Amino acid sequence: MGLQWMVLSCAVALEAAVALLLTLPAPKLLKNRLVALTSLLLQPATGVLPFAGFQLLDLYWKNEHRLMCSSDVCTLEERTRYDKSIFKAQRNVILCVSACLLYWCIYRICKYHKEIKELEEVEKRFKKL
Repeated sequence: MGLQWMVLSCAVALEAAVALLLTLPAPKLLKNRLVALTSLLLQPATGVLPFAGFQLLDLYWKNEHRLMCSSDVCTLEERTRYDKSIFKAQRNVILCVSACLLYWCIYRICKYHKEIKELEEVEKRFKKL
């Protein structure tokens, strides 16, 4: 189970790095090539979305079927284990949501760059007339 979360955390780190690269100022040629490369990689990277969604469903199911430890019958060790599992689940939910959000941000950034490029081309055509 830990391998799935490791893969998802690596994907989130990679998405964050790509989003940072896309938003940093750079020369126009470099920015255009980076956006083009990222746009090509967006379709294969779409696999992150169902993977994160499945992990969210898994977390929800585990949360619904988790043994509660809120009474005085629980020992200190059981309560600590219960609290740790809750914190891990919350961390993993944040990880899944951030994977989806970062993918969407990268998609929108690439789309905005393409729209700006198209508008610049239209402007050049109107200036020639």
